[in-house]
Amino acid sequence: MSNEKNTAAPAANAPSPNFLRAIVENDVAAGTHAREGLPPVITRFPPEPNGYLHIGHAKSICVNFGLARDYQGRCNLRFDDTNPAKEEQEYVDTIIDSVKWLGFSWEQNGDSHLYYASDYFERLYLMAEYLITAGYAYVDSQSADDIKKNRGNFGTPGVNSPFRDRAPEESLAMFRDMKAGKYKDGEHILRIKMAADSMASPNMTNRDPAIYRIRHAHHHRTGDAWCIYPMYDFTHPISDALENITHSVCTLEFQDHRPFYDWLLATLAEGGFFKQPVPRQYEFARLNLTYVVTSKRKLRDMVDEGIVTGWDDPRMPTIVGLRRRGYTPEAIQLFCERIGVSKADGWIDMSTLEGCLRDDLDPKAPRATAVLRPLKLIIDNFPEGESVECSSPVHPHFPERGLRTFPITRELWIEQDDFMEVPSKGYFRYFPPIGDAPGSRVRLRHGYVTECTGYDKDAAGNVTAVHVKYFEDSKSGTEGSNTYKVKGNIHWVSAATALEAEVRLYDRLFTEPQPDAGGRDWKPFLNPNALEVVTAYLEPGMSAAEADQRFQFERHGYFVADRVDSTPGKPVFNRVTTLKDSWVK
Repeated sequence: MSNEKNTAAPAANAPSPNFLRAIVENDVAAGTHAREGLPPVITRFPPEPNGYLHIGHAKSICVNFGLARDYQGRCNLRFDDTNPAKEEQEYVDTIIDSVKWLGFSWEQNGDSHLYYASDYFERLYLMAEYLITAGYAYVDSQSADDIKKNRGNFGTPGVNSPFRDRAPEESLAMFRDMKAGKYKDGEHILRIKMAADSMASPNMTNRDPAIYRIRHAHHHRTGDAWCIYPMYDFTHPISDALENITHSVCTLEFQDHRPFYDWLLATLAEGGFFKQPVPRQYEFARLNLTYVVTSKRKLRDMVDEGIVTGWDDPRMPTIVGLRRRGYTPEAIQLFCERIGVSKADGWIDMSTLEGCLRDDLDPKAPRATAVLRPLKLIIDNFPEGESVECSSPVHPHFPERGLRTFPITRELWIEQDDFMEVPSKGYFRYFPPIGDAPGSRVRLRHGYVTECTGYDKDAAGNVTAVHVKYFEDSKSGTEGSNTYKVKGNIHWVSAATALEAEVRLYDRLFTEPQPDAGGRDWKPFLNPNALEVVTAYLEPGMSAAEADQRFQFERHGYFVADRVDSTPGKPVFNRVTTLKDSWVK
């Protein structure tokens, strides 16, 4: 799909204004980034291929691709693949798939704008050599511990490296030897000196940041061609400039990195590597969502330790996990729009995301009947072996979608909590005769009115079946049904024709809103009830459900046929979300 539009500004029904949109609109109006043959707005989404994307990345994707879409621009997908020790092709593939699934594209007018930082390794290296010869960079031979110690802290200025005044010629020769593989990992590092007093800067990022390190590791794209690799803070702004990015949008943790970003591009522009104007960096608040953790390390721990079944476990906040859970791209985009873009950090409650999902699924999802905790119901006076067809709308608000049909038979399945031996006050479902009073009358939804006559128990005292009688003239939709006034109305499926299916009842992964707050151990807050697997009975038409098809199981919530484990005629269902927020206080 193309990111192009015919107008230079969002339509009237476009996302609400925010400070980023104001900046972009002003730049477009002023022609700030007007360049022949290029769109006025070029953004980028630059993930590291060292893990799976999560819901926080989804916000960045929607922000960057959304700005490009709405202002006649384009958004590049660029992999920051500068750390071969942690990167794999698997991660590249899943990131590409996730961005596509969310509904965005980096292709425009037949051209692909998919890039890799490794595409620029040769140019990055030449720029590093220039910075050395110009006196802006030096090879530091301190140990990692000494570099850390001499860097100081927020209350203590750093100490200049004893190698800071190394002659450019010597640093250049050593840097070339680093490239040639003559040194071991960590033996030397290339650092920038932005100013004479950089090590005293109150901004820790400016204290002679490292831009190249030695790493003898196989790269998933360049193989063994390189044994030195550029650092993120060096690679990122240069990649932006090489790709003609206009607005480099990132999260607030990179705010302190902006002075180096600006200095580096200005310095290299003076050296003739770029033309003005160079990109500008803008920061917005990252997504902090309750009841999840989004640290890649912690997510990887969950996978490696078997806490979850994999990166696509439906309890995970990864995009592949949300997709398998049953989330839709539209729901996630709606969520990102509702929470907005700001410069102030804050927490978004999980109920906001779930609310967007319900709002998206309600008009889309066809209805179906499912009994999740089955109890046998026997209509004693219903003819043995016979059935009567009943019907219900595919969707109650869209009659044009038609009807679904299912039979009522002598034996049915109902929910266990639709029967009580001793009813509580206000209970209008099945309960047996008490004293001289008859049992309760309940309508079988879309079927007949029935009256409870008794029940069976096993040796352990568990109720195994409920017995009722039905009134033949009470079928829903017939004239006789109007003479019966009952308060109870329950759902059911025929025991003779129901589809037996595995249903996975997923819930939030943690019991605490901020499980890893303050760096505490998050594992004690894992929700033991985050997954319950039941054998359920569904109306017979559900055997035709296809993988990834979503339904509302009336009374229970929204469910999806699992995209991995479902097979033709034998779907496995995941609960996407309940009908209402069950976590509200």
